[in-house]
Amino acid sequence: MIPVFDGHVDTLSALLRDPDRPFGRRTDAGHLDAERAREGGWAGGLFAMYVADPRSAPRPRPRSRAEAAPIGPIDGPPALEATLRMIALARRLDARGELRLCTDADAVDAARADGVPAAVLALEGAEALVDLDLLDVLHALGVRALGPVWSRPNRYAHGVPFTFPGPPDSGPGLTEPGRELVRACDRLRIVLDVSHLNEAGFWEIAERSERPFVASHSACHALCPSPRNLTDAQLDALAERDGLVGLNFAAAFVREDGLNEPDTPLETLVRHLDRLVARLGEDRVGFGSDFDGATVVDSVGDAAGLPRLLDALRAHGWDEGTLRKVAYENWTALLRRVQGDA
Repeated sequence: MIPVFDGHVDTLSALLRDPDRPFGRRTDAGHLDAERAREGGWAGGLFAMYVADPRSAPRPRPRSRAEAAPIGPIDGPPALEATLRMIALARRLDARGELRLCTDADAVDAARADGVPAAVLALEGAEALVDLDLLDVLHALGVRALGPVWSRPNRYAHGVPFTFPGPPDSGPGLTEPGRELVRACDRLRIVLDVSHLNEAGFWEIAERSERPFVASHSACHALCPSPRNLTDAQLDALAERDGLVGLNFAAAFVREDGLNEPDTPLETLVRHLDRLVARLGEDRVGFGSDFDGATVVDSVGDAAGLPRLLDALRAHGWDEGTLRKVAYENWTALLRRVQGDA
């Protein structure tokens, strides 16, 4: 079975919200646990640490992203506390052998060889950095990827809204602390992630960062005109910088109509992957499922359903070498490119 490294899962956030949900054994909750990972060849991924606004009550996901209300900023200290709780949770799962915390590609490969899901910690939104010096602390605790924003503003940058249709060009770019954050990530060899970042911020990172950067869970704006997706010019810039795009499996970000409708065929994902490979080449495309954080298309369903996507790509004419690159090898190669001279 071809292994999969996943550029974005929200499983830590989901487990923090539901402390009774297990990870080490199969469950019907969410999209990912250790058993479904084994069934689907899911070998590991970037475990996002997303902090929900504690002032907002949970509500059903809108059928269309255009129905979503504007999202405001959240406070730093509660975000830091929640982030530390997610790191502690990940460390407990590691201690029980249910996953393995990894900080580089060699460790990811070793975990795969041992049959243990690999977890690379990623910060989704930098609200926890109430002081930029805390980035060194989080790095020491294992954080190796960082998206400056989720789809809301913070002291570092501005996120794109959940409207549809719409361009990613909304609002100003990085703030001065955001520019300092880019320099700090480069210094620490932390992967910079532009998913959720607006276009002005994207181009600033492309100009200012000295390392390859990624869009961990995005799709093609030309095929689904959501502000969360990347224009062809952005895709070309990521190719030029030797970065990577992980395809999001969320229905609202891959469907042409932008509907949050899980009854979406695999061919929709295949079209996006074809376009990504055409713009970036087969060495700079991967998966970024958004498991446990979005309405994933039913044609994949969960981690156990990943072989169905690989089979669809085979039927579409993809060879085994390309499948291995996109499913696993491109992400580990990206980690090596960013961390290579650390």
